[in-house]
Amino acid sequence: RLDSGSEAALNVVRAQGFNDSEAVRIALREAAARRRGRSALREEASRLAADAEDRAEMELVREQMAELAPLDLE
Repeated sequence: RLDSGSEAALNVVRAQGFNDSEAVRIALREAAARRRGRSALREEASRLAADAEDRAEMELVREQMAELAPLDLE
């Protein structure tokens, strides 16, 4: 059984002309793809955070951008 939020979400997919089985399969595939994407982003962020060379380059870019920023005249 679906709660009201899940029923509303299923109705969004149904509105595109899919039957219940198709809508559920689509929703599951889309949810899995989002989870894989978030997991890949976490892994990439961890890898970059552990890369001392990359962190040094990011700091250099931040410093260069700060030099280019307009002066705050307020």
